Amino acid sequence: MKLYSIGYIMLIVAGMFVFAACKKNSDSTTYYQQQDQMARPAINTVFIGTAAKDSFNTTVPSAMAGRFGTAMKTKLLALNPGYTTNLLGLTADQFIGVLSTDVLNASTTAPTTFYDGTNVLTGRALTDDVIDVELTLIFGGPSGTSNPGLTSDHVNANDKAFLTSFPYLASPN
Repeated sequence: MKLYSIGYIMLIVAGMFVFAACKKNSDSTTYYQQQDQMARPAINTVFIGTAAKDSFNTTVPSAMAGRFGTAMKTKLLALNPGYTTNLLGLTADQFIGVLSTDVLNASTTAPTTFYDGTNVLTGRALTDDVIDVELTLIFGGPSGTSNPGLTSDHVNANDKAFLTSFPYLASPN
């Protein structure tokens, strides 16, 4: 059995509280309501239309591809009409199959990374430039170098260094 670091577990627990909200009914019953799924940042923002965002955010991941895959593929091809395959060799259908299930994968045998040139979606480290990876996969073509003006947001690092011990997040501004 593998043990996960306390920091990793705390990050997951904190994420559950950030993306859920407590509400009370008129009878003072408290319930929790999911607000956003963000395992893969910007996917909901870019590929899900405004009218469907609440539905996407409350759909269980196993049903996401069936409910949103066609609309997401249409949006992908509208954003990049020349899309054939991406750096990972994924066709539009394969890529949307990955994107439409908004979950954070976690490998117990590979480095934790969104993409490091070898490992793909084995987790997400604080220093991973997730948006650049996603832009490269959408616009970079088979080599990752097509459309160079569209493959980066040009934000190459956090504005403050991450801590080397728990809680790992950078100090607030």
